[in-house]
Amino acid sequence: MTAELVRGQNHPLPETRLEIRVSVGKPIVAGATLSDDQGKVRGTEWVAHPGSPTLPGLEVPRQAAADHRLAVDLGAVPEAVHRVNVLLALPVGVGGPVSFGSLAAPFVAVTGLDGSEVASYTITDLDAESAVVALELYRRQDAWKVRAVGQGYAGGLADMLTDQGLAQAHELAATINEAVAQGLARSVAAPPPRPSDEARVRTSGQSAAPGPGAPGPDSTAAAQPPQPAPATHQPGDASPAAGGPVNYTHPGRQTTAPPSPPPTAAPAEPGRPAQPVAGDATGWSLEERLYNQVWGMFEDLARTTAAYRSAVDFAESRMDQELDKALSDPRSRIGNTGDVAREAARTKHGLLVDRARVALDRDLGQLAAESEVVEPALPLAYAGWDSPVWHAYRTPMEIPMALRLGDLHLPERPDLRIPMLVRLPLERGLWIDSGRSSGTDTLADTDQLRRLAMDSAVAHAARLLAVYPAGEFTVHVIDAAGSAAGALSPLVTAGVLGEAPAAGAAGVSAVLAKLTQRVDLVQMAIRAGASDALPPDLDTAEQLLIVNDFPHGFDDRAVTQLRYLADEGPAVGVHLMLVADREDAAEYGPLLDPLWRALLRLTPVADDHLADPWVGHAWTYEPPMAPPGSRVLEQVLNQVAHARRTGGR
Repeated sequence: MTAELVRGQNHPLPETRLEIRVSVGKPIVAGATLSDDQGKVRGTEWVAHPGSPTLPGLEVPRQAAADHRLAVDLGAVPEAVHRVNVLLALPVGVGGPVSFGSLAAPFVAVTGLDGSEVASYTITDLDAESAVVALELYRRQDAWKVRAVGQGYAGGLADMLTDQGLAQAHELAATINEAVAQGLARSVAAPPPRPSDEARVRTSGQSAAPGPGAPGPDSTAAAQPPQPAPATHQPGDASPAAGGPVNYTHPGRQTTAPPSPPPTAAPAEPGRPAQPVAGDATGWSLEERLYNQVWGMFEDLARTTAAYRSAVDFAESRMDQELDKALSDPRSRIGNTGDVAREAARTKHGLLVDRARVALDRDLGQLAAESEVVEPALPLAYAGWDSPVWHAYRTPMEIPMALRLGDLHLPERPDLRIPMLVRLPLERGLWIDSGRSSGTDTLADTDQLRRLAMDSAVAHAARLLAVYPAGEFTVHVIDAAGSAAGALSPLVTAGVLGEAPAAGAAGVSAVLAKLTQRVDLVQMAIRAGASDALPPDLDTAEQLLIVNDFPHGFDDRAVTQLRYLADEGPAVGVHLMLVADREDAAEYGPLLDPLWRALLRLTPVADDHLADPWVGHAWTYEPPMAPPGSRVLEQVLNQVAHARRTGGR
């Protein structure tokens, strides 16, 4: 029976190989410290954190996420270790919450490798604290116990580590915050907060959601019960129906205010899954319902894959234990006893993996069926370039709520592509990486990669121009060396640029000065509450600056202005799209690190570099390019230019 702990209460641990699950509802940092019998952390090598996630007997997630799993093997920690403290902290300098008081109470659970819950603790009464010691696992007379701690620190990680006796506390805290910031910079931003998000933090003794924090390149590889829960099991369900179908009513994808969608499909026959329906989520409009449905599909795929990967890890861990036991038993050396035990372990492993795969294939099949229904129903801003809606393009009268920046998929089902939607106006700039990445062909030419990156930037710019009403989006281009003339030809030929691409140092300086002045003027007007006092010649449309081949043509002053635009521009309608190879900017050293982190990195070729905000899977990103031989991009740009000339008609 699960022990629901309160602050200060302890509980014996029945085994030494455990998993610690954390659910908060917003991305946080999870780590752990090892301490001696005096409660002192002897050095930085006794701290597991996103920048150094593995210690003997301990592994923690590599990035901030809403759900975490920490793998613990107390039998493998050094003899000098008497305590393992589980730490939670809020990311610093990324625009998120600054105190736990603004979040739902964190829920922490200790489970066995089979998924059975040993103890749980809901950390209440937090206020200004930005870091907290959640649990303490400690030795007591050759046995281990868990204690609910809940000790918070308003001074964050530095104060917490100092309190545990670490001399290098401030330096390590800075290292951890830097590692977390880099991880979040490569993450897909979560959708806007919804009331139902808080339901993910359980107040009961169960874990928050199916498969949270499952292993991925940025999440701890930990054990999972052999039967993963269905992808759409929602928080609050005390006992999900094992093996049940995906529920297409999406109860966890809604806000409380918008109405539910009208029934559009007949009930499913008994024993068969419900038929998917486009727009089967809540929202005030079909556009909003489809947006919520796409995000729900993204989350469903992340969590069902997490459940599968954790189940496979559990099966492998169990097989390793049984093989170790068979090899260490002297009786296994008599006759074929050892061979029989090893074969039995491998057979059991195969059965567990097969069972997990069946559940995964079932959920993936149903999500694929939903995708086949949803994709053709997507509106213009959400649709791919190959969608028929672009052939009936008309200049929109209103700004859409989101824009498609490409597709995302996981290796378990590469053909199941989820649209990558971001809210408009853009909340952060874009960095189109023209350097080599994991998805780049080793034989690819550097110039070819740069051309592909610029082609991708033009495709993104065309989509932005197409989804805004006529005259409400302006694009500027800096091409200091004039090397992107070919890629820019669709924009230049159609006449949709605000002005000719700027070249040379003088051109760079002029464009940056103009946009910097615009940011300053709008900020001052907003602060003074005098928006009507803006100069009459000021372009009030949203502005996009495309910079090709950065940092070519940029001096220190220009770099400073660019950083200013990246930081301050989005809030007042100035957005940045940087086409650059980070290695080319290496001469600036760490000066540009904040710039890279402020931008969402996209690639011109398929690459597995983006992470989701729930479990940290590495998602393969596919850029939104027009089909080969298609002239849809040029046709859309020509209509955008015509609408500008005729006032939107």
